[in-house]
Amino acid sequence: MLGKKKWHVLLLCMLSAVLVLSACGGGGESASGEESKGEEKSKPQNLNFPTASTTGTIYPLGSAMANLWNTEIEGLRVNAQASNGGVDNLNQLKDGESHISFATSGIIWEAFNGERGFKDRKYDGVRIVAGLYYNPNQFVVRKDSGIESVGDIKGKKFAPGATGSTPEVESSIILPAYGMSYPDDIKANFVGFTEAIDLMRNKQLDGALIQAGLPTAAVTEMTQTADGVLIGIEPEIRKQLMEEYPWYSEMTIPAGTYENQDKDVDTLAIKMMLIADESVDDETIYQMTKVFWEKLGELESSHAIVKQMDIENATTELAGIPLHEGAKRYYEEKGLLK
Repeated sequence: MLGKKKWHVLLLCMLSAVLVLSACGGGGESASGEESKGEEKSKPQNLNFPTASTTGTIYPLGSAMANLWNTEIEGLRVNAQASNGGVDNLNQLKDGESHISFATSGIIWEAFNGERGFKDRKYDGVRIVAGLYYNPNQFVVRKDSGIESVGDIKGKKFAPGATGSTPEVESSIILPAYGMSYPDDIKANFVGFTEAIDLMRNKQLDGALIQAGLPTAAVTEMTQTADGVLIGIEPEIRKQLMEEYPWYSEMTIPAGTYENQDKDVDTLAIKMMLIADESVDDETIYQMTKVFWEKLGELESSHAIVKQMDIENATTELAGIPLHEGAKRYYEEKGLLK
């Protein structure tokens, strides 16, 4: 028989073995592991979401979308912020400063293929989340400017858009179609929508190009407070540009869209896209796409443009840019992709 001292030592050894097994491979470890995994899963994910000027269509829409995602998707935090628009947004995504954003199909095509403004900055990691609606080019000029056609802008004080914005890119395409050397043939003021409104009010600007969905707050301000009127793009110029740039579509701004607009205005439009970097988690983009389309009605109060959105158009006319895998999965489930 073992003495009391030896029994005491043996019991201590057995207790130590149980503790070691519990820490290294028993049920306690499993519970601890599951808890750790749960903590990791619930860790908030932050996505930066640049939009556009605060007086455009995209800013209020983007803010409402961010609030919707933050409310509906657990563990996700989307931070919407103002920006200079399309080119700026794409550069932020490319540089890893942001993760999801907006841009028009033409600029996305240029970035994806390394053309024009992206000639030395090809960004083939951009992906489409959804095709949204058409953005018309809206040329607004003061009534007393003497401008009756886009061609009359030559030599005038004109705001083509902030540097790196979608309107600025559009100006560099459309004005040369009228025989102008851009920007040499205009007295250019590279400002955003808000600054352009103030300059037009003070008669320091003859006109501006506003590229945003209907109705646009900046155009409303210009027509109501700066004696602004809309002018269109002539049929032959529209035809020429559509042949050269296949992402263009003809669009009519209906009479009455803005104050003092008593007739339809014909122009060119480009499809606005919701985009993301390919590195954003597929499941996250899947959930964001699902919530966006299935809760679309909750966004209608943010801007009238929401009524122009239709999921049937989400995967069409994407300028050859790939869908994000997470969005693609959702559209496949909805039967929109074959």
